[in-house]
Amino acid sequence: MEHSSASDSETEDHVQPLLRRKNSSDIQKAPACCSSRYGLALLSCYGFFVAYALRVNLSVAMVDMLKNSSRPNSSSSVCPRHSSPVPKHNHTARVYDWDSETQGWILSSFFYGYILTQVPGGYLARKYGTKWILGIGILCTVIFTLLTPLAADLGAGYLIAVRVLEGIGEGVSYPAMHAMWALWAPPLERSRLLTISYAGAQLGTVVALPLSGQICFYLDWTYVFYIFGAVGLLWFVLWACFVSNSPNSHKRITETERLYITSSLKNELSPTTDYIPWTSILKSLPLWAIVVAHFSYNWTFYTLLTLLPTYMNDVLGFSIQQNGMLSALPYIGCWCATLLGGQLADFLRERCLIRTVIVRKAFTLVGMMGPAVFLVAAGYTNCDYFLAIAFLTISSSLGGMSASGFNINHLDIAPSYAGILLGITNSFATIPGMVGPVIAGFLTKSSTNAEWRIVFYISAGINMFGAIFFTLFGEGTVQPWAVQRIHCR
Repeated sequence: MEHSSASDSETEDHVQPLLRRKNSSDIQKAPACCSSRYGLALLSCYGFFVAYALRVNLSVAMVDMLKNSSRPNSSSSVCPRHSSPVPKHNHTARVYDWDSETQGWILSSFFYGYILTQVPGGYLARKYGTKWILGIGILCTVIFTLLTPLAADLGAGYLIAVRVLEGIGEGVSYPAMHAMWALWAPPLERSRLLTISYAGAQLGTVVALPLSGQICFYLDWTYVFYIFGAVGLLWFVLWACFVSNSPNSHKRITETERLYITSSLKNELSPTTDYIPWTSILKSLPLWAIVVAHFSYNWTFYTLLTLLPTYMNDVLGFSIQQNGMLSALPYIGCWCATLLGGQLADFLRERCLIRTVIVRKAFTLVGMMGPAVFLVAAGYTNCDYFLAIAFLTISSSLGGMSASGFNINHLDIAPSYAGILLGITNSFATIPGMVGPVIAGFLTKSSTNAEWRIVFYISAGINMFGAIFFTLFGEGTVQPWAVQRIHCR
C-alpha cells in the first residue's frame, strides 16, 4: 500500500481530530485516577529513573575517582574555586591515574553496548512482549552497576567492559517501552502517558547527580554504585509483580478501562506481529525526519549528561559536593518542562483540535532551537556563575519540550511498529553518546572557556539542523504501510 498523495495525507490529518472526537463519544473513557495505564506510567517512570541514575552516577563519581595529577585543573580552575564550610571530604576509596582521553572513553563506553540492543529490543518486545525484555534488561544493568567498583580496581579496561555490558542491558529500555505503549496508550493520551513515563529519565538525573555528590563526600564513591544498585533491585521486584504486557493480559484492570484502550486503538494497530514491512520502514521519510532530530538532540543531551560535572569542577570551580547539586539544576527544569509539555500537547490536540503534525513540529522547534541559543550563551558568561548555571538550566528545560515533539512521533506514524522504529532512531541517536564525550574531551584538554565554547557551538549547530529537518519532513498521521491488513508476497 502506498501514499495516495501529499494532499490526501494533509486532509487525513485535518479530519483525524474530528474523527477521534466522534469515535470518543461511542467509547466510554476510563478515569485516569487509580487506572492501570497510569499505574504503568508511574512504574515505568520509576524504571527510567533507575536506568538514568545508573547511567549518570559515574559522571559525578568520576570526579572523585581521579588522582589530583590526572587533571590539570584539579587543584585550580579557570574561575576562582568556591570554598564550602563543610566537614572534611572522605577519601577512603581508591583513586586512579586516568588522563582526560581515558576518562572520555570510560564515560562513552556505555553507549557502545547501548547501541547494540536498540533494534533487537524493539523487535523482541513486539514479538514476545515487553515485560521481561525490559525488566531483565534493566536488571542486568543493575547487576553490572554493583560490580563497577571491582571493575575499576582491576583497571580502566575492565571498567570500560562493565560499562559496555550495562549499555547492552539498558539498550532495550526505550524501544521495548514504546512497544508496550503501542498497546496501552489511547491516541489522545499519548503525550501525557509517555511524558510521565519518560520523565523518569530526567528525574533519575535530577536525583542521581546531587545525591552522588553527597555520597562521594560523606561516604566514598563506591557507595554511589551500591546504593543506586539496591534501588534498581527494588524496581525489578515491583515490575515483575505488577506489570502486564497488554490490557487484555492484565489481571487487575477494570473492564471499562480495557475496552476504552482496546477500542481506541483498534484502527491503528496491525493485526499480526509476524509481518514487518522493513522496506517501507527504511524508505519512510517521516521516520528519517525523526532519526535526524533524535540524533541532533542527543548530541547536546549526552555531551552535557556526561561532562557537565567536569565543566562545573574544571571551569566554574565547584567542589564535588556542590557539583552534583548544581549539575542537577538543568535536569530539574527539563523534568518539569517534559511533564507540562505532555499535558499541553494533548490539550492542544484534543481540545483545540490542532493537527498532531503541527503540535509535534512546534514542540520540536521550541525543544531544540531554544536549547541551542542558551547553550551558546552559556559559553560567554565567563565566571559569572549565576548566568552560567541559569543559561544551562534554561537550555535543558526547553529541551524537555521535545519529549512531546519528535520523541513520541513514532507512535503517531506507526504505532504497531513503534518499538522497532524507536530502536532504529535510537541506534543513530546513540552515536552522539559514543563520540560526543570523546570529542569534547579531546577539545577541552586545558579546560578553558574558549575550548568549552567550541563544544557548545558544535552542539548548538547540530541541534538547529535537526529541528529544521524535522520541521520540513515530519508527519503526524499513521502511515499506510503501518496498518496494512493484507500482505502480498
